[in-house]
Amino acid sequence: MEKFEEFWKMLEEHGVIAYMKGEAANAWDALTTEQQQHLMEKIRSKIDAGKYVDYNPLRAIKDNLPRLPKQQTMSYADYYAKYGTTLERDGWKMVNPTGNKVIYVR
Repeated sequence: MEKFEEFWKMLEEHGVIAYMKGEAANAWDALTTEQQQHLMEKIRSKIDAGKYVDYNPLRAIKDNLPRLPKQQTMSYADYYAKYGTTLERDGWKMVNPTGNKVIYVR
């Protein structure tokens, strides 16, 4: 919680919507340590550079989290048509998320 207080102080000095502190603390607690550190650094650098940081703390958190790469999927038939095999290649992994249908993901 100590890091959250530091995060909140930074947002308060920027002019955050104060009544949303509890919701922001819950969102903060749901993040990994790495995400929290990234968020602190990104928002601090934006504020220092005079760039826009949302006054809604939940929006500030959401807007400044690192973007995760989108997972690509390919059907079993499309994978076989492309590669001529069912062996995993080019970072593709065979999965069976539903137990009924094999797909490939990367």
